[in-house]
Amino acid sequence: MNWYEKLNQYFPIEEMKSKEHMELLLKEKREIYKKDDGPNHVLMYVEMDDFIFIDYLFVSNEARGQGLGKKLLDKLKSKSKPIILEVEPIDYDDSDTQKRQRFYKREGFKHAKSIGYHRRSIATGEINELEILYWSPSNESEESIYEKLRHTYENIHTYKDEELYGMPYEDADEVFSFESDEQSAP
Repeated sequence: MNWYEKLNQYFPIEEMKSKEHMELLLKEKREIYKKDDGPNHVLMYVEMDDFIFIDYLFVSNEARGQGLGKKLLDKLKSKSKPIILEVEPIDYDDSDTQKRQRFYKREGFKHAKSIGYHRRSIATGEINELEILYWSPSNESEESIYEKLRHTYENIHTYKDEELYGMPYEDADEVFSFESDEQSAP
């Protein structure tokens, strides 16, 4: 099974980029869009000068619990940049969502409580809510994480969207919300 098939079988359709989209990113944005894959894993990520965004992290069922996910994250953490990722909210009917969130928490990732993310899936037309998790070696602010996330959305997620999907993704202002401490104070 190739790297895309592994991702496509594991991730929900509303979270998947098309194979054409990812291959285009790997070709046209190869300086920042990276793929690390092996028999038991696929890691797709964006590496900018000041942060890393994990687009997809897949570890096969056979390799789970053997430390492979931790090794992949440690490799990224060794670059000493904030790491950002999107994850499904916990669904108590889907034990994978609970395990995934526990794994990231154990690895030191924090939940970005002030960032809201609601994106309409081009594949299904449904609104997809994701939570933002981040790890930072230098106590990065959530506002900084928010700006980095928007940058990724505008330059990776929506890259050539009309050409690839026949329609554009929503504008970043419609997808993201940020509630600073000042806004939430009475």
